[in-house]
Amino acid sequence: MRIPRRQVSFCLSFFSLEFSYPLSSRNFLGIPNCFIRQPKRIHTLVYPLGIWQHSASGLSHLRAIDAMGENLGTVMKDKRRNYLDVIHSEDSQEPCIWSSSAECKIGIGKQIFCNRSLNMKNIVAVGFDMDYTLAQYKPETFESLAYEGTIRKLVYDLGYSEELLNWSFDWKYMVRGLVLDKKRGNILKMDRHKYVKVAYHGFKELSKEDKVGTYGNTLVRDSFDEPDYALIDTLFSLAEAYLFAQLVDFKDKYPDKVPEDIDYARMYKDVRAAVDLCHRDGTLKQMVAKEPKRYINEDTSIVPMLKMLRDSGRSTFLVTNSLWDYTNVVMNFLCNSSADGDQKCNFDWLQYFDVVITGSAKPGFFHEDNRANLFEVEAKSGMLLNTDNGSPMPQVGNTSLAFSPMKVDKSCRVFQGGNVKHLHKLLSIESSSQVLYVGDHIYGDILRSKKALGWRTMLVVPELEREVELLSELRNTRKQLQLLRNERDVIEDKIHHLKWFLKFEDVEADEKETLSTKLHQLESEREQVRLSHQEVLRECHQQFHGVWGQLMKTGYQNSRFAHQVERFACLYSSQVTNLSLYSPDKYYRPSEDFMPHEFGIIPL
Repeated sequence: MRIPRRQVSFCLSFFSLEFSYPLSSRNFLGIPNCFIRQPKRIHTLVYPLGIWQHSASGLSHLRAIDAMGENLGTVMKDKRRNYLDVIHSEDSQEPCIWSSSAECKIGIGKQIFCNRSLNMKNIVAVGFDMDYTLAQYKPETFESLAYEGTIRKLVYDLGYSEELLNWSFDWKYMVRGLVLDKKRGNILKMDRHKYVKVAYHGFKELSKEDKVGTYGNTLVRDSFDEPDYALIDTLFSLAEAYLFAQLVDFKDKYPDKVPEDIDYARMYKDVRAAVDLCHRDGTLKQMVAKEPKRYINEDTSIVPMLKMLRDSGRSTFLVTNSLWDYTNVVMNFLCNSSADGDQKCNFDWLQYFDVVITGSAKPGFFHEDNRANLFEVEAKSGMLLNTDNGSPMPQVGNTSLAFSPMKVDKSCRVFQGGNVKHLHKLLSIESSSQVLYVGDHIYGDILRSKKALGWRTMLVVPELEREVELLSELRNTRKQLQLLRNERDVIEDKIHHLKWFLKFEDVEADEKETLSTKLHQLESEREQVRLSHQEVLRECHQQFHGVWGQLMKTGYQNSRFAHQVERFACLYSSQVTNLSLYSPDKYYRPSEDFMPHEFGIIPL
């Protein structure tokens, strides 16, 4: 761990012995440090308030030892109160930050979940994607804007019927983790074994027979990958998936209004082309820049989170595919919003980063054999300057020293393009495992950075907050489902015994008739239990989503999306700023893995 670059003073907050919630190894908040910055001189106040003890159950507890009496408690409370007044004087809504609050209880929807052990003490640089990671877009406005722009491109640029202009967008219909069958016009949800459990043709659900006949009874198992399939793995893809389903229905209902040479696969290709046109002409970004508050969620915890990471001695960086002009608008909104909503576009937000790389062209950026040139961005003008692997270069014909761009912040440099080697050099990274990168895109952010580089990764899954809260509310329902499954298994075993007995044992006619009657009764009971289980399971999944059910489950199996999260993300959570709720030196540990044979033996 490197020594912090900024001088800070700190104190340990005084807190009560009583805890209102269990402090497990996964949820523990850590000692609540308060970092107080002084402009001219440094005052350091340190008191040994607590020691670690381990109970017999293995849970870690922090027991405060009040060695200084009541006066100490008063002093520490005053110190903490003064600090909170400083950091929140300009914001009426105080964000809950680990370094500033002893009472910051982490709700289940805000927790960070761990797939692979990660000791933050080994991390020297924390990086972030911007779109859908730091900047969470509002689907009801931003996705609708993208949808409407795509419709206009289809009609006016690609020659589709003007009837499309009357269509509307249901931003709640599609979910991540779905797969589009381009050739057949189907939308699929599958489990981790790639077994299709839910399938729709446009907006019409396929029957079980059609589903099995199309995707189950094949000699060669389909991979469900490109080029015949498209993965809906980003939030931005939801609008185009919905539009594709609408076009499938439109072609089926009105074949005369769609040219014969345009099949389902061609329609998807045209939708993608229309989306690219929207990005290329800058329509979407111009609308967002004009009124960012309408399209982006405000999060007052972003700046405190970045400050806490930097004060802990870590570098912070931003790698985004967006270009500098748009990046500056979005980051200004996220980092410089005042309480009254006033927006002053400046470069103050750069103080929270060491390096900003725009136009990175991820996931290609993560390939070490990528030879893209790295240009330095002059922040005020947006002008690009040649560099020699990040070092300034003199202009041709200029005999003076190498031109140095006028920096708007002493600590941060802004670039465009380049590759991961440039980033490692700029941050003085010695080992790729020293980097934690936070993103929202499994393939663009997480898979490539982890698989190709060995970076540690954190996936942002905004849908997770509601999902885990619903799971908590539906605990009794899930117990009921398990009881119904067990009851069905018991009845089935009795049926199998009776059938075996009737088939292989020599029984008299009267006894055989009695056993046959009993068999019919058991089969009737099994059907009733099966239907009850099916109905409860359907209702349970519909609590999450009326069509696609639970994001992380397909029936009783993990969904394909959940499988990808488990494989490629070291950590995952509902928001990037949930990092601010934990110690920057926290050791994240996964829960124990269990195989099916262990569940009935090891108490959970």
